[in-house]
Amino acid sequence: MKKHIVLFITIILAMNTLNSQNKNLPYYEIPVYPENYNQGTVAARMIDGLGFRFYWATEGLRDVDLKFRPNDMVRTTEETIDHILGLSTVIINSTLKKVNTKNDFSKLTFTEKRKMTLDNLKTAADILRSSKDLNEFSIIFKNENGTTELPFWNMINGPITDALWHCGQIVSFRRSSGNPYNSKASVLTGKVQE
Repeated sequence: MKKHIVLFITIILAMNTLNSQNKNLPYYEIPVYPENYNQGTVAARMIDGLGFRFYWATEGLRDVDLKFRPNDMVRTTEETIDHILGLSTVIINSTLKKVNTKNDFSKLTFTEKRKMTLDNLKTAADILRSSKDLNEFSIIFKNENGTTELPFWNMINGPITDALWHCGQIVSFRRSSGNPYNSKASVLTGKVQE
């Protein structure tokens, strides 16, 4: 009996620690919105919305969820997360004025990929929030065929909205694998209802 009590207390403490760590990741809730609208604050808010959706789409995923795919023609949930990580890298590289080259995230765990994605989005949003002119942030791709540069407009209809699309895909997949999205996370308010 004593062993069962100790085991129970250990499990409760571990769950509390994990929950506390997760709340320390960016986008448990969306930051308070700024008082003024400008190019930078609107773009930052779009990324904040993406970060919140990604946080809750990926919160509490199990191995069975990560491996889920509705059929052989589509990515697994984890492959979709890898794709979103790549998109978040394009987003942050634009705000850091860095060139995009091929990345290899294959050695990262799901937890590391999730944290890196959320950190990328938070850093990019913070940079944009303090900017007044989005013309300084272009997307630059470099490969063996040369360099391609695109204006920030392409960031909106490209990586940002593509990542939003795929967050919805993860929510759908996790529902199909028996682990639905936490309905207490309100995408309208960006808050978690207790």
